[in-house]
Amino acid sequence: MIRAVGRASATVLSCLLGACAGMSSSAAVPKLDGTAWVLVSLADRAVLPDAKPTAQFTAGRVQGTDGCNRYFSTYTQTEAAIQVGERGGMSMMACPPAVMQQAEAFMESLTSARSVRLVEGQLELLGAADVVLATFAEQSRSLAGTSWSVTVFNNGRQAAVSPLAGTDLSLAFSGDGRVSGSAGCNTFYGSFTSEGVMLSIGSLATTRRMCAAPAGVMEQEQQFLQALQSAATANFESDRLDLRTADDAIAVMLVRTP
Repeated sequence: MIRAVGRASATVLSCLLGACAGMSSSAAVPKLDGTAWVLVSLADRAVLPDAKPTAQFTAGRVQGTDGCNRYFSTYTQTEAAIQVGERGGMSMMACPPAVMQQAEAFMESLTSARSVRLVEGQLELLGAADVVLATFAEQSRSLAGTSWSVTVFNNGRQAAVSPLAGTDLSLAFSGDGRVSGSAGCNTFYGSFTSEGVMLSIGSLATTRRMCAAPAGVMEQEQQFLQALQSAATANFESDRLDLRTADDAIAVMLVRTP
């Protein structure tokens, strides 16, 4: 009996010293397919508040923003093990030096990851020797109760354009399936349905004001409302929302408002 107790004590001590790695009840192995995440911390560095990298995992593909440019690549997951391929492509926008440095560090962490775990609801990417490379919070995919400001919309002539100076285009989704906002001159309202990334915006009604300035505001209004109704998917990227058409063209790009 004394010998058995001694062995149990030794086992407990061994676990306390780390020999039982991977047995923590607070950690779990996440299934990444169909999930989306926003970077919380990068090794020992805080994330820049206006440049939050993201990662969305779908059917062997990972994509998002590195805080400056959009990227996409491939990934494979077997239980806790993960392998992310080199960048398959990315946009080429220039950003401030601090943002670019964070972007490079983020992509290095992503492609260096060897395993993943879920700890208290946060996703951790681990490198060699189980060093934590990056920590993410799950990205909410619910549109209900969110409000947005438009940065870009499709003008219907195969061009993505910014709103006219002096106009504010906005969009809000309510919890009861209603959508509303400003089209630059008139306010509009209608209904929407969403499931996963799929989105459908129904017919939109507007108030009936006529605005003379700025020049082109009424034409912009019609283009914007048509772009909204062409949306087929909604993809979150931290505080950014991209609405895309069924053939994956940009319909409307927005940033979150309080």
